[in-house]
Amino acid sequence: MKIALMDSGIGLLAAAAAVRRLRPDAALVLSSDPDSMPWGPRTPDDVTAHALACAKAAAAHRPDALIVACNTASVHALPALRTELEPALPVIGTVPAIKPAAATGGPVAIWATPATTGSPYQRGLIKDFADGVVTTEVPCPGLADAVQRADEQAIDDAIAAAAALTPRDVRALVLGCTHYELVAERIRAAVQPPQLPPIALHGSAGAVAAQALRRIGAQPAPAADPADRLTVILGGQEAALPVAALAYAEGRALTAGSPANR
Repeated sequence: MKIALMDSGIGLLAAAAAVRRLRPDAALVLSSDPDSMPWGPRTPDDVTAHALACAKAAAAHRPDALIVACNTASVHALPALRTELEPALPVIGTVPAIKPAAATGGPVAIWATPATTGSPYQRGLIKDFADGVVTTEVPCPGLADAVQRADEQAIDDAIAAAAALTPRDVRALVLGCTHYELVAERIRAAVQPPQLPPIALHGSAGAVAAQALRRIGAQPAPAADPADRLTVILGGQEAALPVAALAYAEGRALTAGSPANR
């Protein structure tokens, strides 16, 4: 079994690690284009062009499914990706986990990129899945880029700025960008009021990984032997996993026991 994932950058690590947890035997193809980041400020047509390039580079390796591990690409490029690749290659998009967060009763905060915050797309999800739940949209300028670079100080500064905009009575927080899942516990520490139950963080990685397996009719097999096949594509060319990826547990887990990326 081979699962491909695409994103603008290393935000795909969270979903890739989730796939590896569910199916340790799965080979992984990680396709991104970090030189084109950030995708949020780009036009929908531009995002679609970059997403198609990443997806086609991954599809050349004949995976069984493709996960679009990027909220921005899922918003703007998913129809084009499905038109181009399905039905031969199932394409699974990423949606912010607003529905399960709202099911807690709230209040809910949604951390997202400035381009996504307040967008018709996100407002539509709030209307559909969090109607009647107190919800605060929190822009996080610079956080995804800081995570991409593994810039510790910039990550701390961006998290602190977003935390200052987050109401203290929030009980559930949506990580509305896949990059944010790589620093989830740092986010929790920044927003967790003392002497209160832990705030529930809601990411998308686990759900999209499970959906990819369902689409190809595969079952979780946590007892399987780990695969040592990891193919990394950067800007359309095979490469090593970026050094910044190894700053995160998810990146280290993908390379553990693998003598090489392939």
